[in-house]
Amino acid sequence: PVWAAMIATFIRNQGHSVVILDAEAENLDIESTVSRVQDINPILTAIVVYGHQPSASTQNMTASGEICTQLKNEGVDTKTLLLGGHVASLPRQTLLDEDADFVASGEGPFTVLDLLGVLKAGDSDLSKVRGLWWLDDNRARSNAPAPLITDLDKDIPELAWDLLPMSKYRAHNWHCFGDLKRQPYGAINTTLGCPYHCTFCCIQAPFKEGEEVIGMKPSVNSYRFWSPESVISQIDTLVENYGVRNLRISDELFVLNRNHVHAICDLIIDRGYDLNIWAYTRVDSVGTSETISKLKQAGVNWLCYGIEAADDNVRNDVKKEFEQNLLFDSIKQVNSEGIYVIANYIFGLPEEDIPAMQRTLDLALELNCEFANFYCAMAYPGSQLYLQAKENGWPLPEKWSGFSQHSVDTLPLPTNYLSSSEVLRFRDSAWQTYYENPGYLEMINQKFGPETVSHIKEMASHKLIRNHA
Repeated sequence: PVWAAMIATFIRNQGHSVVILDAEAENLDIESTVSRVQDINPILTAIVVYGHQPSASTQNMTASGEICTQLKNEGVDTKTLLLGGHVASLPRQTLLDEDADFVASGEGPFTVLDLLGVLKAGDSDLSKVRGLWWLDDNRARSNAPAPLITDLDKDIPELAWDLLPMSKYRAHNWHCFGDLKRQPYGAINTTLGCPYHCTFCCIQAPFKEGEEVIGMKPSVNSYRFWSPESVISQIDTLVENYGVRNLRISDELFVLNRNHVHAICDLIIDRGYDLNIWAYTRVDSVGTSETISKLKQAGVNWLCYGIEAADDNVRNDVKKEFEQNLLFDSIKQVNSEGIYVIANYIFGLPEEDIPAMQRTLDLALELNCEFANFYCAMAYPGSQLYLQAKENGWPLPEKWSGFSQHSVDTLPLPTNYLSSSEVLRFRDSAWQTYYENPGYLEMINQKFGPETVSHIKEMASHKLIRNHA
């Protein structure tokens, strides 16, 4: 839980005591979670609604809301604050719909800090808490937004790993193909934000208010950096204190700024660490063979590409432009250095019909990357697609769980030509087609061996149950 750990570091460095309860990692149900909170007896319970991928905040609102309700019903003596990507996207609605005392409309750290100061002082004046929404006589009120943290090295020098159950975390299965030992595992950020404007993405939602406070134009996205020296210090801690080898760089887009990437890679190479790293990139941002070589030498064994769709017009419509010829060249280049590729595809973008989705599946089969994620287009709160869906009256899930890609009640967007059910059926069929493809399984056998092939076959034997397919 990267964001919970970053905020914990920020608050602890300001002199407050902090506990992190990772209910998911500890496999706690709602009642057990509330019981643990009661035992901790905090003055403030901040429920951090972020997922383990950028789009996974909304689907976590179901459990987050239930925790708030149960804390209230049990009469636990703590104030509750909801914060995170979904919450920042819909602060008023979250405040009115959920049983939380407070809601944060920005990225969170300064709101938590200000609110703790007010609560500890016994002050009733909530107007001084930046980025806060609260109810005053059942009327929703909000304050001036909180700024972004601009000095990441100083204010969040590392995650609060000592507050996390580090022995419980494990890497993705594909991250460890060829050697399926998925623990120990760690995750860090080297940047926050993304300079691009893909309409299906909600990653920037928590930052927009803070960007305005620090004087940025609404049309520009913030992209903040930890220094390479800070990053290597964090990696040192993970390797030396927790024995981590499998490492995720959680940046929305890591491979972008050449100087930043090269400096981090050089420091890792100098250490001589035997790391197994994965990170996000773009088709048009990987850069030169020098960059790719440095990534591999540093232990970056996997790069994740957002390919999304085969057709230029489909991608351009959602502001995910890149030259098609770059795609094959880039993947060929990283493969030649021994780096594997996770390819992300989205079915059901607005301009897709069945032939267009089939072309995307055909592209996936042709590229035959070592792993592939097949998503349905979702109108995640905080994305431009969500605003379009609301404006156009497109059907949206009735419950927040319906925004999960794998839930029984998942409901993707319809396209201009297809129903939600048609999109969902195609996506689920495409997933099976890819992972049961003999050409894919043979490639996996050659690169990773028969044990990994058996693992993939077992994975593909599980069929998702859908209400809307």
